[in-house]
Amino acid sequence: MWTLQPLNFRVSSYSHHQTTVAFRPSTTTSPSTLSTTNHNASIQSLCEKGQLKKALKLLSHEPNPTQHTYELLILSCADQRSLSDAFIVHRNLIDNGFDQDPFLATKLINMYYELDCIDRVRQVFDETLKKTIYVWNAFFRALSLWGHGEEVLGLYRRMNRIGIPSDRFTYTYVLKACVAAESLASLLQKGKEIHAHVLRHGYESHIHIMTTLVDMYARFGCVEDASSVFNEMPVKNVVSWSAMIACYAKNGKPLEALELFRALMLENCDTLPNSVTMVSVLQACASLAALEQGKLIHGYILRKGLDSILPVISALVTMYARCGDLELGQRVFSQMEKRDVVAWNSMISSYGIHGLGGKAIEVFKEMVSSGVSPSPISFVSVLGACSHSGLIEEGRYLFESMVKEHGITPTVEHYACMVDLLGRANQIDEAAKIIQDMRIEPGPKVWGSLLGSCRIHGNVELAERASKRLFELEPRNAGNYVLLADIYAEAEMWNEVKRVKKLVEARGLQKVSGCCWIEVERKIYSLTSVEEFNPQIEQIHALLIKLFMEMKEKGYVPETKVVLYDLEADEKERIVLGHSEKLAVAFGLIHNCKGETIRITKNLRLCEDCHSFTKFISKFAGREILVRDVNRFHHFKNGVCSCAEYW
Repeated sequence: MWTLQPLNFRVSSYSHHQTTVAFRPSTTTSPSTLSTTNHNASIQSLCEKGQLKKALKLLSHEPNPTQHTYELLILSCADQRSLSDAFIVHRNLIDNGFDQDPFLATKLINMYYELDCIDRVRQVFDETLKKTIYVWNAFFRALSLWGHGEEVLGLYRRMNRIGIPSDRFTYTYVLKACVAAESLASLLQKGKEIHAHVLRHGYESHIHIMTTLVDMYARFGCVEDASSVFNEMPVKNVVSWSAMIACYAKNGKPLEALELFRALMLENCDTLPNSVTMVSVLQACASLAALEQGKLIHGYILRKGLDSILPVISALVTMYARCGDLELGQRVFSQMEKRDVVAWNSMISSYGIHGLGGKAIEVFKEMVSSGVSPSPISFVSVLGACSHSGLIEEGRYLFESMVKEHGITPTVEHYACMVDLLGRANQIDEAAKIIQDMRIEPGPKVWGSLLGSCRIHGNVELAERASKRLFELEPRNAGNYVLLADIYAEAEMWNEVKRVKKLVEARGLQKVSGCCWIEVERKIYSLTSVEEFNPQIEQIHALLIKLFMEMKEKGYVPETKVVLYDLEADEKERIVLGHSEKLAVAFGLIHNCKGETIRITKNLRLCEDCHSFTKFISKFAGREILVRDVNRFHHFKNGVCSCAEYW
């Protein structure tokens, strides 16, 4: 065993994220223990040159390896992804009496994490008797990154009980642990408790901890909490700004994401957006179909040289496609020198939302033939594309090949795609059988796909079965109740409609209001079905009534079955005329230049009457109108829609 000598200071990194000042014993040895030839310097030099095998050969001839020698050997094993060599180094380390060195324990934990050897990570932690905060942190980091969040939180409680104080890295890892587990909802409260610990111990000025808090609240969808933490941060860096922009972009607040990005650009500091920031900003543009804004962002990306970063280019492909300019998305994709699976998935899903299922399958096959292995998301994208285009046999084949040829176990998302594919094609019994034969719990996505199909084809019996499960799984989701009420209304089962409405009222649920976004001269405008604050609302309504009357004379018949009330026909017509899609179309006709394409995004599924109305408008007003609803794109031109009535 080595003996305690006067302390040396040494700065070393025990992980990719933490740099610590470690107090470690001097590695000098007394003259009586020195071998005739000291190989430590040579071993260290070989490790630094990446010659691990040669270093290990020399190690067998060195009777007194130093702590620094073992440190470099451990790092080399991780760098070269060699588990067999890691075992050799670890065994030698134990034989030389370093098994209780907490500094090397952190290195071993990080090494075994890099080598995906969780059992050895646990073993090193359990067998280290003197667990410093650095050992705890290394273990927390490994478990969090592996997704064992609940275990981290249990160990964190144990650490607090035995009186080991947390440092800024501890808080970062345990906050990450809160979102690194399957039972997310139950861990939100734990995250709030850790937030309280952070404040109580005076860590609110630590930018890394506060940024992690923003990210944690964002993952739970707690936008207001994330915003509150962000606004109270005394100092912000690009990571902080990016985390908050991402929070807005991923939680249904794209307008706020773009506003915050503008605020970042106006900041009088050296903080400039990076590739992570730009991905979130592009996602916000895509959510709003803000094509002109997206083009400006693309220009910024080119000026700053971010166009070589794969996630940014993939986000650009998706942005252009979701803004309705599939051709520009294709051009960006074709100019990519290197494509990873994310880039291919972006192009596949882009064709899918435009209803070009055949083209999506072509790109999928091209990806496989180019040597890129499809991911589970690849199959979600291509199966979704099949669903939008009614490609049943192709979808069945792809689902089978996913398992047999690519070894991917179907997830809830894949089953939901298959149920949607069959259900849309009115093969609802087969869709129901898929759910019955599933080896995993169907969950709300699968049952929701079945209920949506029942809505399209008016299958009351299966709708009741699906909604019963959905009410149990998602008791607070008003959309499921609305869908069931729609189905009852179409079947003219008005007593059942009233029963569902009473159920909604009793549970205090609120239906999501229809909302549309439209971009005019690089500004985003939102219009809701209960529009009160738009100063031009009277002009919009006047135009709508004029168009409505003229189109009725030319054969347009309002489809009032979407109204969930047993009312007179005139009253139903008045209600459907106020839908947000129609308001957005009228707004676009008023403000867009003649001949310019009108682009609209909607937060819900396009209703049958708005679909029929927009077809008529496209011919009547001689305009091309693009509407992206929650499912797909509808290209209206000359009275025809690209969906061919299949949506």
